Amino acid sequence: MAVIIVGAGPSGLAMAGCLTQLSIPYILLEREDCFASLWKKYAYDRLHLHLKKQVCELPHMPFPSNFPRYVPKHLFLQYLDDYVSRFQIQPLYHRTVKSAFYDQDLKKWKVKARVNGNGEDVVEEYNGRFLVVASGETAEPYVPEVKGLRSFPGKILHSTGYKSGKEFREKKVLVVGSGNSGMEISLDLANHGANTSLIVRSPINLSVHFVSKEILNLGVFLARYLPFKMVESLVVWLSKLVYGDLTKFGIKRPSEGPFTMKAKYGKFPVIDLGTCRKIKSGQIQVLPAEIESIENDIVLLKNEKSYHFETIVFCTGFKRSTHLWLKGYDCLLNDDGFSKISYPNNWKGKNGLYCCGLSRKGLFGAKQDALNIANHIKSLLCDNTQNDDDDDSNSEKKP
Repeated sequence: MAVIIVGAGPSGLAMAGCLTQLSIPYILLEREDCFASLWKKYAYDRLHLHLKKQVCELPHMPFPSNFPRYVPKHLFLQYLDDYVSRFQIQPLYHRTVKSAFYDQDLKKWKVKARVNGNGEDVVEEYNGRFLVVASGETAEPYVPEVKGLRSFPGKILHSTGYKSGKEFREKKVLVVGSGNSGMEISLDLANHGANTSLIVRSPINLSVHFVSKEILNLGVFLARYLPFKMVESLVVWLSKLVYGDLTKFGIKRPSEGPFTMKAKYGKFPVIDLGTCRKIKSGQIQVLPAEIESIENDIVLLKNEKSYHFETIVFCTGFKRSTHLWLKGYDCLLNDDGFSKISYPNNWKGKNGLYCCGLSRKGLFGAKQDALNIANHIKSLLCDNTQNDDDDDSNSEKKP
């Protein structure tokens, strides 16, 4: 097999689509029982794409013209289903990759995967000239260690286990994490009548950039034509104009711009869908301090204040586990599983190793990575074919 792809999320599907378009054979390994499992099984009901659909489409297949500008979850899943059908993508499911290394003698990648769910400990081995890591930025849900968390008698969720605020009406709910998921889940809880509190959890998260979809998309558009600093300054000015000073509500504006913070820390600006208005009205209470400890249903903060809660939702992001199974990952990826090579060359490593969708640039970045990787692999395969033809020609000329 020419190419081994690990991960059948949107990045892996984009990679498979590009390889199919160029008639390059591949296998696609996926640990879950479906493709795009984060979207199908672990995403909350009200989720939409935050950027315009033109920025979020996969390679070689635009969104239908009748889809709304900001695509909701159910239509995005329909689009992915159609994408898989169009390119006849057939992932091998229940395959958890345990190891991958480059065999210098064979000049191939050797990948071992455990087959899940059959009651037996079966390990399969695959060999390929190229290996594409497409396991995604959201591979492993992360919940920080909190002293006393096990003593909490109520419900504890990660954002991947949250669907809707319906079941939390009139409940006292603490949302931990002030990123986009934390802000949107807080909004959903408040809309459904939950007594909602939101807590930040690190020095970086103590300050938040609020932007609307329109402000963000304007910034993305202008960044194609204007200097980075000019665009970032405009976005910050518009944010101040629209949202005002939120300090008295427990939210500070960072000293660094939203795009700078994204590049340095991987922290996206918060795309406001109505959360800011709920915070100003008091329907969402911001607790601007980290958790010190939990004792039964009492949460003690580092500012020495304590609160009673019935449910805790951790919107604390994800970790990546590539470093646990990929030998030699450090030529391409850092210890946190993101590409360590600057954009736009972030996708290419050594010995036929690539990564797709690990540049912190969302679906747009995954699309560009997939196109670049497929074209690069095609050029290498064509070079090999040409060399083989030259060798055959030279052999025929010998007496």
